[in-house]
Amino acid sequence: MKKAICTGSFDPVTNGHVNIFERAAKMVDELIVCVFINEQKKFLFNMQERVELLREATVHIENLTVDACNTLAADYIKKHDVNIIVRGLRSAADFEYEVNTAQMMRHLIPTVDTIFLLTAPEFLFISSSGVRELAHFGGDVHGLVPECVEFALQAKMKTSTNTDVEGNDYGSTRHLK
Repeated sequence: MKKAICTGSFDPVTNGHVNIFERAAKMVDELIVCVFINEQKKFLFNMQERVELLREATVHIENLTVDACNTLAADYIKKHDVNIIVRGLRSAADFEYEVNTAQMMRHLIPTVDTIFLLTAPEFLFISSSGVRELAHFGGDVHGLVPECVEFALQAKMKTSTNTDVEGNDYGSTRHLK
């Protein structure tokens, strides 16, 4: 049985992520999308929100399950008998980072291979951080993220406030289009 995993923080999940999941799911018997904690990041959505948004955005992919984990990825992969890691690539910079991570994973778990999938051209410019920034300033995220994420961003931004670098409050952010 071919069991693969896509890991990330998915804050938020984008249409580029979903495209990678759809394509990877066709190659394996089971695909796990796992939300991991990244201590270097400040999140817009909490872990449970990200898991729920991923579940809603991927409900159409029958052999995909969503999980969350706060352990070392290698430990999760061993525990769940995963034999393939799937990583999406948008640029050469992504490749440089991902190849080092893949080599470390190969060192930790020699039986696991990493597959790199190139992001579809229409999604090359989309990143979670870019979507968060666009949403923060009231930009239109339609077509960049699944509809459930678009609505969640609208709700999140309605409750957020804009502050400048000096901490001055400028009130609620504009509504997304």
